[in-house]
Amino acid sequence: MIPYSVLDLSPITAGGTAALSLHNSRDLARHAEAWGYRRYWLAEHHSMPGIASAATAVVIGHVAAGTSTIRVGAGGIMLPNHSPLVVAEQFGTLESLFPGRIDLGLGRAPGSDQVTARALRRNLASDPDQFPQDVLELMGYFAPSGPEQRVLAVPGVGLKVPIWILGSSLFGAQVAAALGLPFAFASHFAPAMMMQAMEIYRARFQPSQQLVRPHVMLGFNIFAAKSDTEARFLATSMQQAFVNLRSGRPTQLPPPIDGYESQLPPPAKALLADVLTCSAVGSAETVRRQLLDFIGRTRPDELMITAQIFEHAARLRSYEIAAEIFKSLE
Repeated sequence: MIPYSVLDLSPITAGGTAALSLHNSRDLARHAEAWGYRRYWLAEHHSMPGIASAATAVVIGHVAAGTSTIRVGAGGIMLPNHSPLVVAEQFGTLESLFPGRIDLGLGRAPGSDQVTARALRRNLASDPDQFPQDVLELMGYFAPSGPEQRVLAVPGVGLKVPIWILGSSLFGAQVAAALGLPFAFASHFAPAMMMQAMEIYRARFQPSQQLVRPHVMLGFNIFAAKSDTEARFLATSMQQAFVNLRSGRPTQLPPPIDGYESQLPPPAKALLADVLTCSAVGSAETVRRQLLDFIGRTRPDELMITAQIFEHAARLRSYEIAAEIFKSLE
């Protein structure tokens, strides 16, 4: 059986609040734990009206405190926005509070625009190409301390926090392979280089203390409901949000609209067709067929399921249907 996880952007719905979004994230995590999901990932994005998980480490603590067994992690922390020491301290603290349940995914994108990146960092002097060195520095803070080590992450030193490399291009695949770390590809919104990235990662993988063989997790959208028609309707919230984002006007997650795609100009339709390459939309039977096709084509070691659905109850049901399908594959 392929392990399955949740990727939660903690969506703020139109007319809603961040407080409600964070409450819903914790509620979804409790259900996901009961339904057999292995991990619960939260993502770092900034200056986004529709995403409540900007303070990712804080939200991870909120979700982990409301659950008992599911692993909770960052999918991911955008390392150029932070010093490796601060990240090590934050996740060392989380691991100390919730031992054996914390994962740390790292990416090199800003998770924002350049103006927001400057506000986060006070300047843009950090170099994204330094990402591999920053990852190594961060890993060093979790290692047992030596007599020469002058800077310690407390909490953090000596703790085993699994580190993942995230990516939507070939760069992350190369870094993960060289460092012997698990690799998560953002195929749920950037599928273009997925197959090539997996091939590079698996071919170049070097075993490490953390991982002896390559491990690939792929992002996958699932919109599941009683019927294909209802599922397609639910998916229009994500479609609207994505088109708005790519048009430079990010919004809160909008309510679904009947016939949304038919109203779009050809370039927007083509954009969504590309984004939805790694998706299953429909009834349980339809989603099962599309999911099996995706697994057959890609052979992932793990899947990370995301569902940007406006109504919380419908979102819960979609994740529940997905879990039922995964269990039927055992």
